[in-house]
Amino acid sequence: MTKPTIQFALVLHAHLPYVLAHGSWPHGSDMLFECAAESYVPLLRVLERLVEEGHSPRLTIGLTPVLTEQLAHPDFKAGFVTYLDSRIDIARENRAEFRRLGQTHLAELAEFWGQHFHDVRSAFTDRYGSDIVGAFRRLQDEGHIEVMTSAATHGYMPLLSQDTSLQAQVQQGVAAYRRHFGRDPRGFWLPECAYRPRYSWKSPLADAGPQEPYLRKGVEEFLSEAGLRYFIVDTATLMGGQATGVYLERFEALQSLWEQFSRYYQPGPEDAERSAYRPYLVSAGEGTRPVAVLARDQKTGIQVWSGEHGYPGDGWYLDFHKKHFPGGHRYWRVTSPQLGMGDKAEYEPARAAERVPENAGHFKQLVKDILAAHNQATGEVGLLCAPFDAELFGHWWFEGPEWIYRVLKLMSEDPEMSPVTCAEYLEAHPPHTMVTLPEGSWGQGGFHWIWLNDWTMWIWRHVYRAEAEMQQLVREFAAGADDKLMTILRQAARELLLLEASDWQFLISTWSARDYAENRAAVHFANFQRLREMASRYGRGETVPEGDWTFLGECEQQDAVFPDVQLRWFGELEYPPR
Repeated sequence: MTKPTIQFALVLHAHLPYVLAHGSWPHGSDMLFECAAESYVPLLRVLERLVEEGHSPRLTIGLTPVLTEQLAHPDFKAGFVTYLDSRIDIARENRAEFRRLGQTHLAELAEFWGQHFHDVRSAFTDRYGSDIVGAFRRLQDEGHIEVMTSAATHGYMPLLSQDTSLQAQVQQGVAAYRRHFGRDPRGFWLPECAYRPRYSWKSPLADAGPQEPYLRKGVEEFLSEAGLRYFIVDTATLMGGQATGVYLERFEALQSLWEQFSRYYQPGPEDAERSAYRPYLVSAGEGTRPVAVLARDQKTGIQVWSGEHGYPGDGWYLDFHKKHFPGGHRYWRVTSPQLGMGDKAEYEPARAAERVPENAGHFKQLVKDILAAHNQATGEVGLLCAPFDAELFGHWWFEGPEWIYRVLKLMSEDPEMSPVTCAEYLEAHPPHTMVTLPEGSWGQGGFHWIWLNDWTMWIWRHVYRAEAEMQQLVREFAAGADDKLMTILRQAARELLLLEASDWQFLISTWSARDYAENRAAVHFANFQRLREMASRYGRGETVPEGDWTFLGECEQQDAVFPDVQLRWFGELEYPPR
């Protein structure tokens, strides 16, 4: 058999902020139910189809700790079934409406949606035993996929002001992974592919955070200390050149915001000696294991990310934006990315299905051509790493899960190609070249403007204040604390982690759920402040009002994440920088 010379790592990043018990529609738990119905369960189904047909998918998927906590929560398992039943009922009502109006094709589409959600419900309850996390765990235990971990609540790591915050985000991410998947993780998804090296840093805000520069550790140091082996960055972070970003095209608000920052953006020079198809090592300091780094491939990325120039923009595919109300089912196709909502044609599932094999075949050949050229030029078995948000497949691009099935099947059947997990490629081809990386992300321009701008600075003021106060709380009260004080402090730690989530700034900057995000950030900060005052009062031996204990119980019930949170992560660095 010909030894594969083309190795491909499809990496999916599944993440949603903590929304359970924080509203339902249009934002809140319905966001989670929607993505589970449209992305997570369909992805499981196509992965299992591949296995049943004799093809090991070799997919790498990152399930963030905060998402995993939600998917495993009893409230999700019960609420998801209720949600699916409601989607089936709405499809039935739509069908009756369309039949009454003589709209035969739309009535058939309503039948299509009813069957779709019925199939999702059946898979969830019968096949997976209402346990999505367990289904992914089984696929990993059987050797078909690799599951990565990430920062606990997807905190934007370059902008957090305390090294103890990064320590807590990483260590909690590893602890939650062990609890849910029964093993140590090897890979770590940097939230927003946002990397920071070790250097002397001060707050970007003149009125909040550290104003005197201090030596901050690099991201790779925290990963190495936690036993993690690799992470992924944007191409421009590794290679230099222009960082094209992944979100700008999908959110109109970002286009306006980018205009304010683009005038200052100067792409860095490209490093001709580096290759995006070769892994590297990033030193984690003397006496620690270096961490491998893989880079996102931009050439193939545009084909999948872009709703205008890529596969999701195919005129026959389901349109994401136009919905039928009441109910919100989608009955129209893209038709053309340039057309307005009123000009969209009705969706035709059979015609859309005909487009998937062609798009998958094109992508497979594109990967093959790119890595064949790399192999010819270098003699190396290169790796094309293609990371995407998991919610792109199914949620944003309805036909996306089937496209994944087709791509991975085509590659498995080609004797010159092999889909691989990131970890197995690194084991077979361990990197030896050490590199340094600049600060950056996979946002447009490669920097932080999506998360730090005039609309979001107030959140960072809250974050910086709470980070410093949590550190002080632990230093002052954690040692020798009784059970009651430990309970207060641990819930304060959870509120801080939830406040640190990068989602609030992203949802504000994209205007996709602005009011919701602003409220959530304000609530978690207010919760933290009341718990901080409560801990200080109790720690000094003062009387704590009964209402505060009631408040603590409500916080524990509403924000029920990370039962294994450790206070020591927030107080002192286990390995201070030298």
